[in-house]
Amino acid sequence: MGLDPVLAEVLACPEDKGPLYFVLEQSLLYNPRLGRAYAVTDGIPALLMDEAIDADPTLAAALNERIASGELRPTFQR
Repeated sequence: MGLDPVLAEVLACPEDKGPLYFVLEQSLLYNPRLGRAYAVTDGIPALLMDEAIDADPTLAAALNERIASGELRPTFQR
């Protein structure tokens, strides 16, 4: 399930307050600055720091590449 676009525009990482990147295929919000991800279940993001997962290096590299190419867009611009 996707993420409501209106909701996505106001989502920030609870730890560093920066933008996140929604990854539809894995239903997660990714923070490339910290290499952490937050689950999105049934369109509801779980933005609790103690529930975040550290992205494994392979996943982080793939997501960072998609961000660099412009395929993934941030939830907001700083």
